[in-house]
Amino acid sequence: MKTRLQSLGLLDRALRATTDEELDTVVAALGDDHREALERLVGGEPSAAALREAAAKGRIDGTMESIALVLTDAALADCIEKLGPNADNPTSEQLREVLPGVVERHGLGITRLMLASTVAGEAAASAIIRDLLKHDELVKLPPVESTPGPAAPPPRRASEEVKARRRELKRRKQAEARARREQAARARGRA
Repeated sequence: MKTRLQSLGLLDRALRATTDEELDTVVAALGDDHREALERLVGGEPSAAALREAAAKGRIDGTMESIALVLTDAALADCIEKLGPNADNPTSEQLREVLPGVVERHGLGITRLMLASTVAGEAAASAIIRDLLKHDELVKLPPVESTPGPAAPPPRRASEEVKARRRELKRRKQAEARARREQAARARGRA
């Protein structure tokens, strides 16, 4: 499960790193079947904003993966063709050899998205591809931007009234404890 969530995290990062222009360009180049598939997935016209919204909502149910598969189908076919007989289980060197051409023909964002999609799809070369997405200078994903959460409210200072009640409660508890100790001591003295 952890690996699955990490794979989806890579796919999400790759989609976020893809520009709206890249998404619009790849959507415009899609054939009718692919475009219809995207329309079903996003529930309407597949714009960059609609794709991002549908992917965000469908991260766990497979919608994000399906969107990525449709968007990167041509890039994946190109990569497979260039890898030739090594396509099923390429080495890191073989991938590094063909990726510059894939980036040139399909764009960096779509290439990253294609690679992350194959990791999420549990390809045989997932470990190698994951390493490329994390460390290769050509296709490395940008670092995750930390988004600041809501600011924590400043610590509340107890009012003087609250402090006075606490002091009184503490004084009362100490007096009761002292009285119990004295009573126990008197009881022992009689016995």
